[in-house]
Parts: sequence; structure tokens; C-alpha cells
Amino acid sequence: MLLELNVKDIALIRKASVEFGPGLNILTGETGTGKSVIIDSALLALGGRLKGDVIRKGAEQAYIELIFSIEDASRAERLKELGVLPDENGCVIISRKIMHGRSISRINDEAVTLSRLSEVSALLMDIYGQHEFYTLMDRKKHLSILDAYLGDDAAAGLSVVRKCWEGYREASEAVKSFNMDDRERLRETELLEFELNEIGAANLREGEEDELSGSFRRMNNGKNILEDLAEAHRELEKAGLDRAAGAVEHALNYDDALKGIYDEIMDAQAVVEDALKSINEYASGLEVDEAELSAMEKRLDLIRSLEVKYGKTVADIHAYRDAIAERLSVLENYENKRAEAEALLKSSESRLTEACTALSEKRREGAERLCAAVTTELADLGFEKAVLSMEFEKKALSADGYDEVYFSASLNPGEPMKPISEAASGGELSRIMLALKTVLAKTDEMPTLVFDEIDTGISGRTAQKVAEKMDLIAMGHQVICVSHLPQIAAMADTHFVISKEESDGRNVTDISRLDEEGAVHELARLLGGADITRTVLENAAEMKSLAKKGKQLRREVK
Repeated sequence: MLLELNVKDIALIRKASVEFGPGLNILTGETGTGKSVIIDSALLALGGRLKGDVIRKGAEQAYIELIFSIEDASRAERLKELGVLPDENGCVIISRKIMHGRSISRINDEAVTLSRLSEVSALLMDIYGQHEFYTLMDRKKHLSILDAYLGDDAAAGLSVVRKCWEGYREASEAVKSFNMDDRERLRETELLEFELNEIGAANLREGEEDELSGSFRRMNNGKNILEDLAEAHRELEKAGLDRAAGAVEHALNYDDALKGIYDEIMDAQAVVEDALKSINEYASGLEVDEAELSAMEKRLDLIRSLEVKYGKTVADIHAYRDAIAERLSVLENYENKRAEAEALLKSSESRLTEACTALSEKRREGAERLCAAVTTELADLGFEKAVLSMEFEKKALSADGYDEVYFSASLNPGEPMKPISEAASGGELSRIMLALKTVLAKTDEMPTLVFDEIDTGISGRTAQKVAEKMDLIAMGHQVICVSHLPQIAAMADTHFVISKEESDGRNVTDISRLDEEGAVHELARLLGGADITRTVLENAAEMKSLAKKGKQLRREVK
């Protein structure tokens, strides 16, 4: 979840630090205080586009930092696959420094591209604002919503489809390779036959090059070796160990204590005699045969020339030989092999089509259930007559099946069905997304969900229903929501108030975490405006108390 957001010199914010909690985090404040700047800052940190100059007037640069705790092992593994490892505290820190004309993004203090940042942030947080509903606005993402709802059923079907797709893709590539005319085929056949004969004639053996290199180096330097051994022989003979032994032996007549020294000299003499014998044996066996030396050199030249052509090692050359032998077999039986490849492609396409059809049937059935469930939720959110459906179009076979799907809706009686991006305004999209998230709460793996002013244009009973659904989602997710409605604010597990104050002649946005008393006072402000009476305070306290009781009941039911 998101532990902390730090912002410096963004818009009206000079410096702010927000420590979020689990469950439902609510941000409230007067209009114009900069509530949405907090969400916009998070969006910028996660790679959002810079719109105009966001740096606070007078500052050289702006800085945003998000600190996430990674509590799920599977999520940590998926981050690892993207090259991101949580720090020693199990956290991932995403930051963005914004300067005039450029910006630098980092993950755990390592600079990253915006595309990589987008991949990582997609595992950590979803942000939904009135103008940021990419998931609903982008048709390409509607299929992933449906598959998320289907859960294991979609995963199992997709697994079969992707396995069949891999076979189909390989078979398709194989058929494409049969595109040579007779002349090209003859040319390649002749080349491969030459290479195969050249490698075969060489009769290469594993380890042969190392053996030959050692023998060639030794024989080629035989004269130098013999000269060095002769000098070693002379020096060993000069040691005079016989005379030394005789002298010590004579001294033994006067002192038996010299017996140990005498034995050591005799041992050394035996070692020297062994060394002299080994030198003589090596030297006698070292004969420089010029013909043999020339043959070694030619063989080494052959091996190395083949390595330049066909592989760095003899093993590589043998692997290349086997590959071209297989390719030659294809060329020599070209028409038969092409017919086999085409037959395999046809059967692979048939298997893939069957798998895609089975998956599509599951999706169509699931789409009906999903739309029915979301429609029920929408009725609670002020869309009593809304109709939601999922349209299916058939596209080319792919690793995800052949379905192209998108949501369409009629939100009011008499309105025609339209793609949801055309049928709903920003505020309506907010509530539709909330309805979707409520239905998907059990299967959605996203740890942190952010809603920016999802309550625009609603009040009364609908506002209460929105608050309850936010609380339901917050049972399994961290939810951060900017709101101006007391019904939603009362449901907060953690409540922040955003205010605007004058400092040094300029307006500055400030963020404070509220205690229980502060939360009641803020609810009173939302209920009664500037004139907060005792009655308004009592109403606010009662609203907070009722919200707590409702939260407790929902958790008991769950």
C-alpha cells in the first residue's frame, strides 16, 4: 500500500508530507485549497504527463516521492521480474524531480524511463479522477476488466489459448520459411553441401585443439627447453653434495650430534639425483621433428579457420553441422516438407480457434453476469434506469483470443446504447468505475485505489450509497479519496483536511491529519458551512458514530 506521499514546490504546495493508513483515507477541504493537487502529484510521480508549468512560482524545481510497502509475495515477485527489488524495509520508493523543461524519475534511487515507470506503477496503484479514467475510456482495457471478473475461469482458458497460439505461431513461421524458388534452393543446397563436406572431412575431435596447441608449443620451443634443462643440470651438479656429505661424515667422528645434518644432506643428494635423472629422461624424449611440427601447425590452422567460419569451439561447429544437415534434408525434400508444414499450420489454427471459441463462450457468459452485477450497483448510485452491456467483436486470432470487447451503456430512459466513453460524463464515469470496483473487489489485486472527487453531482441517498461502497472496497484495498461530501468523509478510517493559508504574502496549501475531534469538526464544516453551531456539531458526531456502526456491521457480514 501507499505509506507516504511527499511533495515539494508543486503548484501551491511549498512542502507537504502525508502518511496514509490502511482502509479508507479521505481528503477534504474548501474549494480551491488544492485537494486535487495531491492526487495530481501522485499521478505525476507515476509518470503522468506534465501539463503546463507545475513548479511553484519562485522555485527552481519540484519534487514528488511515493513510498510503497510491498506486503504481497506474488507482487514482490512480479516487481522482481521488472528489475525492482524492495529495500531492506520491504518498500519501493518512486520519485520524480521536475525541472523547467525536463524531469528525472527514479525507482529506489535508480533513474528509469517513463515506460518502465509505467510498468512498475501499474502493479502498485490505480488513480481514477474525473479526467483520468483511462481504464474506462480505453476500450483495450475492457477485456482485462472482464477477465479479472472471471478470475480462474479466464486464466485457465487463456492458458490453453496461449499454448495453442505458440504452436500456431511456430507453425506459421515454418510455412513462411518455404518461400524459395528453385534457383535459390539449388544455391543454398550447394553451399550447405560444401560446408557439410568441409566439416566432415576435418574429422574434428573435442579437446584436440588444446592437445595440439600444447604439443606444438613444446616441440616448437624444443631448442630453448633443452638449453634451459642443460643449464639446470650443470647447476645441480655444482651443488657438491658428495663433498659436503663426506665433510660432515668426517666430523661425525668427533660429535654424534651431527648425524641429523648428515641425514639431511643425504636426503637432499637423493632428491638432486632424482631431478638429474628426470631431466635426462625428458631431454632424451624431446626430439624436434620438423615434418611433425609442420603437420601440427597445418592442423591447428585448419581447426581455427573452421572456428572462424562455423563456431567458436569444436562443439559449436558440430552443432552447426547438425543444423545444416537438418536444413539440407528439408531442401532435398522441399515440397514434401512444405506440405507437412502447411498441414501442421492448419491443424494448429484449428486447435487455436477451438480454444478461442471456448474462451469466448466463457467471456460472453461472464459479461452478462458482470453487467447485471454492475447495473445493480449503479441503481444504488443514482442510475436507477441504467442499462449496461458488453459488446463483442471478432478480431484476428491472438494470444488473448479473438474477442474485442467494450462496455456500452444507456444511463437514462430513452437514450440509445453508446460506448461508455461517449455515454457518460466525467462524474458519471467516476460512479461507474466505483460500481465496477465494488463488483470486482474480491478479484481485483491492485493494492491501492485512488478516487478524485468521485462524488461530483450527487447528494442524499446516492451519496450514502457511494460512501458504503467505498467502505466495502476498502475492506480489501487501500482507498484514497478526495471528497466534499460529509457522508463519504464520515466513513474515513483516516481523515486529512487540506487548507490554504497566506504565508509571506502568498497562498500556501497545507495538509493535516485529523484526530477524532478534528474529524467531527470537519464533518460539521461540510454539513453546515462557515456557521458551525452546536446542533451541527452534534449532527456531525452522530453521523460519525452511525458510520462506525455501519462499518462494523459490514465487516461482520463479510
